[in-house]
Amino acid sequence: MIEQIPVLRKILAADVRAVYDGDPAAKSHDEIIFSYPGLYAVTVHRIAKILHQLDIPQLPRIMSELAHSLTGIDIHPGAAIGERFVIDHGTGVVIGETSVIGENVRIYQNVTIGALSLPKGAGEKLRCAKRHPTIEDDVMKMM
Repeated sequence: MIEQIPVLRKILAADVRAVYDGDPAAKSHDEIIFSYPGLYAVTVHRIAKILHQLDIPQLPRIMSELAHSLTGIDIHPGAAIGERFVIDHGTGVVIGETSVIGENVRIYQNVTIGALSLPKGAGEKLRCAKRHPTIEDDVMKMM
C-alpha cells in the first residue's frame, strides 16, 4: 500500500483539478478537498481499490459502505475508474463491481453504472462475470 501512495496522490490531484476545471461554483482546491462529497467518495474508492487489488479481505467493502452512508454515493472497490473522474451532486450514484470508467468522465446524481435487476439465480451464475457497463473516456453522464 505504501508503494502506491505517490501514484494515488497524482491521481487524486488530477481528480481535484477536474472538479475545479469543470465547476464554476468551486472557489478553490481546498474547498473541493474539504467539502465535495463526490471527491470524498472517489478518494475512499481509490484507497479501497488498492486494498482490493492486494486481496485485503472485507476492509475495502467496509470503507466503500462508510463512504456510501456519508455521501449517498455507492462505489464498489472492484470498479476500475480512470483519472480526472468527477461525481457532481452525487446522491444516488451507484457504480458496480465490474464497471470500467475511462479518463475524464463526469457523472451526476442518480446515475447507476450497474445492473438494475437480475434474473433469479443470477448470484451464482454471474458471480465472476463482467456484469456492469464500460464508460469510455471523455463522457458526461447525467440523469
